[in-house]
Amino acid sequence: MNRRDARMLARYNAWANKLIFDAVAGLPEGEAVKPRQSLFKNMVHMLNHNYVIDRIFQAHLEGREHDYAARNTPDHPPLDALWSAQQGVDAWYIAWSDTLTEAALAQSVHFTFVGGGQGAMTRGEILLHIVNHTSYHRGFVAQMFYEVPARPPTTDLPVFLRDAPPQLD
Repeated sequence: MNRRDARMLARYNAWANKLIFDAVAGLPEGEAVKPRQSLFKNMVHMLNHNYVIDRIFQAHLEGREHDYAARNTPDHPPLDALWSAQQGVDAWYIAWSDTLTEAALAQSVHFTFVGGGQGAMTRGEILLHIVNHTSYHRGFVAQMFYEVPARPPTTDLPVFLRDAPPQLD
């Protein structure tokens, strides 16, 4: 992964998160926390899982411990509080990506998985994992929209590049 791609991916992830949070916030009262057939209970709890994983890997990138004992918390904060927290971690990933060099992207980071066992990934691989992971679970949230029924936002990378092309040079 090169520096320009890392910067673009961090911005894409923040953009897609904003679209999904805005769409969830715009649903009829109670739909965001309505129990669904999902491992993560409801839309907000699914988004909370993304936030937790973002924070876990942020800690790995910073070379520090995190306080998470699982890949999600037993409950979730209200949507507006979660959105505020998500914006903070998204801003961190953007600022972090802006400081990276090609050599830093290729550096290995060693960590312990939440479920146990050792892991190692390059910084670039961690960023790619964060983007893939959140995209995957935003897809689950999008599927839940059809149960409302409502239409989810389109958060695809080509749409980001068309509608919100980042200024990277």
